Amino acid sequence: MITDISTVRNIGISAHIDSGKTTLTERILFYTNRVHAIHDVKGKDGVGAKMDSMELEKERGITIASAATHCEWKKHHVNIIDTPGHVDFTIEVERALRVLDGAILVLCSVAGVQSQSYTVDRQMKRYNVPRLAFVNKCDRTGANPVKVRNQLREKLGHNAVLMQIPIGLEDKHEGTVDLVKMRAYYFEGPNGEEVVEKDIPAELMDEAQSARDEMLDAVSMFSEELMEAMLEENVTPELIHNAIRDGTISLQLTPVFLGSAYKNKGVQLLLDAVTNYLPNPTEVKNEAIDLTSGEEEKRITLSSSPDEPLAALAFKLEDGRYGQLTYMRIYQGQLARDDFIVNTRTNKKTKVARLVRMHADDMEDIKATAAGDIVAIFGLDCSSGDTFTDGALKVAMTSIFVPDPVISLSIKPKDAKSEQNLSKALNRFTKEDPTFRAGVDKESGETVISGMGELQLEVYIERMRREYNCTVETADPQVAYRETITQRSDYNYTHKKQTGGSGQFGKVAGYIEPLPEDSSEEFEFIDQVVGGVVPRQFIPSVEKGFRSMLEKGRLIGFPVVGVRTCLSDGGYHAVDSSDTAFQEAARGAWRSTYERCKPRVLEPVMKVVVEGPSEHAGNVLQTIMQRRGIINGSQEEDGMTRTEAEVPLKEMFGYATVLRSATQGKAEFSMEFARYMLTPSNIEEELIAETREKEAAKK
Repeated sequence: MITDISTVRNIGISAHIDSGKTTLTERILFYTNRVHAIHDVKGKDGVGAKMDSMELEKERGITIASAATHCEWKKHHVNIIDTPGHVDFTIEVERALRVLDGAILVLCSVAGVQSQSYTVDRQMKRYNVPRLAFVNKCDRTGANPVKVRNQLREKLGHNAVLMQIPIGLEDKHEGTVDLVKMRAYYFEGPNGEEVVEKDIPAELMDEAQSARDEMLDAVSMFSEELMEAMLEENVTPELIHNAIRDGTISLQLTPVFLGSAYKNKGVQLLLDAVTNYLPNPTEVKNEAIDLTSGEEEKRITLSSSPDEPLAALAFKLEDGRYGQLTYMRIYQGQLARDDFIVNTRTNKKTKVARLVRMHADDMEDIKATAAGDIVAIFGLDCSSGDTFTDGALKVAMTSIFVPDPVISLSIKPKDAKSEQNLSKALNRFTKEDPTFRAGVDKESGETVISGMGELQLEVYIERMRREYNCTVETADPQVAYRETITQRSDYNYTHKKQTGGSGQFGKVAGYIEPLPEDSSEEFEFIDQVVGGVVPRQFIPSVEKGFRSMLEKGRLIGFPVVGVRTCLSDGGYHAVDSSDTAFQEAARGAWRSTYERCKPRVLEPVMKVVVEGPSEHAGNVLQTIMQRRGIINGSQEEDGMTRTEAEVPLKEMFGYATVLRSATQGKAEFSMEFARYMLTPSNIEEELIAETREKEAAKK
């Protein structure tokens, strides 16, 4: 068990697609003696990187699921989570950052800040995660770390400061100059394992001194002692380290380091920076919601002490070889094998049968762990985001942000055997990944899966085939449309039903209108009843009746949003009025009024960012305009053009192939949900006609 919590570092490695995250993690594991041979992400030896343990990851050369590992570096215990870069797997980044104390933001020294860098940076800010920046691929043609540093400042708003300058760039990249110690470092040996310290080359001395002065000016803002030492010309590396650490932990400074993970340069110095500048668990404020206070969202601060009652968060689930594997971050207290822990959401008590530390897909059994550590437990029945205690505390950790899925796909098993395995696969995947949803459409009876993008759904379908021997047929993705109303209309409806014995009677009157455009609510119910014309106990029934009608609009059968209903008048019967009667009255009022409110179809619009060489900028614009896209802006820098646009999701299917052919495979894009907007009339008419045809076919 880790006894000194100050030596623990919990870090994540995040970046845009193909910036070198997994390659960097592979080198970290090699230099900390966790692996004894380096394998490449797209390795020719058929092994692949350690952290990409899934067969699909090795084949595609991308990270699909975040993987946890741990290593020792200079008497520090470092837990690392390698996260995917692709926007489809954004939940993996979200839940990793939720439990981490620090992060390394990896950037390509040629491409710099890219579209996904913005998303990753937003996620880090959401969870207040201090970060270091690592400018990777300094050996590539066109490498320019200073440009990347400037982009960090201008595009992401970081106080980014170079801690090193490169010794040569592109094919002449040999090492780095440390501006704190003012020494040159070279990485020798077959795999760069020998770090050789030398004097700074004479031709780089002026540049190094200038960069050091700039660095000292920036970091001295976080230390009065360092300021005084600069005036007295008595600056020590220790004073600089303390100032950089204070600035980084307070989220006001982003130290920038350089190197080439693939060419084995700069990784050991980055590890030194992780232990020197990123916080240990005691330096991070962790809060939990007190469930005993009766007040919503009353927060208490956890102490990170192993001597306090246990508080732990289950942040990731996996279906392992021996049952469900639950990844857990311990925030407070201790946890040992054979202890009993309580799920504060379900109050269910469970014995910890097996406690392990993860190393990608390998496990190492441990007897106990304490605050600040990240471990995994077998045999827990829980959901992602559940809080566990030893029973002495009744708290819930703040939840993980889960974006709504934007794309759906209808799937159908090909044979009886696949049908049996399909439900097993869907149960597992929906439990593991909160952004992956599965359900049966009430109208069509089809099994529908939903997710963050085509790649995510494609990966899960492939995993069904490989891991569950379940082959499915897929239909065209179904866009998550919405319906809304555009006009106010009054209603006055009486529900009467007599079937022998007591009948049903409920009368409701009021109006239905669209909510203001700037409203964040999807539905609002206003009670303006006076004089008891509708008894108080039946007013919630009226609201419930209206809400039930929102699930399926009357144009194309999608949920209705942006509606305000007001109940101002009505009537009741002493015997025949009931909860059911008033619910039915509200539904009848809705059905009779909906058409008069001029309903319209809303379609999801995506924020699309395309990056590619400037020579193809015209082709990129053309591909967007052909998809009813609205260009929001375009920036050109160093021969690369970044185009931002809003495009309806319906038009984005198959866009990756079109973009590749239009730009000779040199451009890439990312997209995320932006908003819903009115669908053009001609497309709306097509959708309504399709819906009518389907309904007629069922009859």
